[in-house]
Amino acid sequence: MNNISHIKDCYGCGVCSTICPRNIISIKLNSDGFYAPTIELMDKCTDCGLCLDVCAYSDSDVETNDEKYTLKGFGGWSLDNKIHSKCSSGGIGFEIGRYLIENGYKACGVRYNRELDRAEHYMAQTVEEFIPSIGSKYIPSYTCDGFKEINRKDRFFITGTPCQIDSMRRYIKRLKCENNFVLLDFFCHGVPSMNLWDKYLKFSQAESKGAGVISWRDKKHGWHDSWVVSMYDKHKTSLLEDDTPIFYSRLSKNDLFYKLFLGNACLGKACYDHCKYKLANSSADIRIGDFWGKTYSNNNDGVSSVVVFTEKGESLISELNRNCVFIAHPVEIVAEGQMSKSPRPGKILYNHLNKLLKSKKTLPQIVSSAVWVDRFVHFPQKIIKTLKK
Repeated sequence: MNNISHIKDCYGCGVCSTICPRNIISIKLNSDGFYAPTIELMDKCTDCGLCLDVCAYSDSDVETNDEKYTLKGFGGWSLDNKIHSKCSSGGIGFEIGRYLIENGYKACGVRYNRELDRAEHYMAQTVEEFIPSIGSKYIPSYTCDGFKEINRKDRFFITGTPCQIDSMRRYIKRLKCENNFVLLDFFCHGVPSMNLWDKYLKFSQAESKGAGVISWRDKKHGWHDSWVVSMYDKHKTSLLEDDTPIFYSRLSKNDLFYKLFLGNACLGKACYDHCKYKLANSSADIRIGDFWGKTYSNNNDGVSSVVVFTEKGESLISELNRNCVFIAHPVEIVAEGQMSKSPRPGKILYNHLNKLLKSKKTLPQIVSSAVWVDRFVHFPQKIIKTLKK
C-alpha cells in the first residue's frame, strides 16, 4: 500500500501525521518507549502517498536545500549573560529564535510538559513563550501538536532533531512554502527510550513528584561538567530564574540516566541502523551543538558550534552579530568531538536492557545487571586482544 503502514522502528518524527489529509495517522509510544506512527482507520486511507513523500526514514538520502552552497563553521555565544549561563552551551539556538520572533516569525521549539512528563514541540509567538525551549531535552519529543499549527501563510522557525528536520524539509517543499521557514537542527547523539526516563522519574520519585520544572544540562560546575538533571519545585516558573533545585544529579557523580544514555545502550533502533545525519549531513539551514574538542577546552562558560548550510542561514548569522559573538572555524574543527557514525551497542546487551526497562526492576538494579552483561559480552574480546599482544 502507498502509505507508511509497512514502516517499523522509524524516527517517529510525526510529519506523516501532520500531512495526512484524512487525519488518520496517530503518533504513540510503542512498547520500547519510542514514538511510532499508526494508521488508525485503514479503510479510510486513500493511498495518496503524502505520508511517504515526507518520510525521511523511507529515503536513503538527506533532503538538502542548497547543494551548491559552501558550508561555513563558527564558534559562538550570546552576549546576554543570563542566556549564556542558562543555555546548554553558548545560547545561539535561543538567540536565533528570539531574533526571528522579534521579526515576525512563530517559533516551534521543544519544552518539557511536567503534567504529562514528556518533551513536546509547541508553537511560541512571543519571546516569553519561547523561554521553556531553553536547554537540551534528552528524550523523544512528541511533535504532532506543534507541527499541526504550521500553515502556508505565516513564517516559522522550526527546531528539532536532524531526522525531524529532514522530514520537515520534505513537508515544506511539498507545500511549496520553503521561503517562509528557517530550519535548525543539532549534532544528535541519539534518542533514548522513554522507558528509561520513566524509570528515572520513579528512581527520583520523592523529589520529582514535587517538581514543577525539570531541566537537562546545568553549568553550575562549569560547561565541561554540565551533564546534569535538575528538578525545581512548583514555585519556579521560568528556566531563566535562579533557584535551588530539589533534585540535582550529574554524570560526573555517576548519574544513572546519563550513564545509560551516553553509554549508547538504549537508543532508538533507527539511531543505530538508520541515522544518516552525523557531522555535516543535514537538511537544516543551521546546525548547532556544543563546541567540544580542543579549541575551547579551557572555556568553562560554554561555546556553541554552528554549521551553516544555506545562504538563508548565513544571512541570519550575520544579522545576529549585535547580540552574539561568532568566530569562524573550519567545519571539521566545529564538528570535532561529535559522533562521526552511529554507535553499535551489541545485540545481547541491547535486548537485555530493553527487556529490563519493561520490567518492574528499579533503575539501580537495571544498571547493575546491564554492567555485568556488558562485561560478559566484551570479556572474550579482551582475551583475544591480550593474546594478540
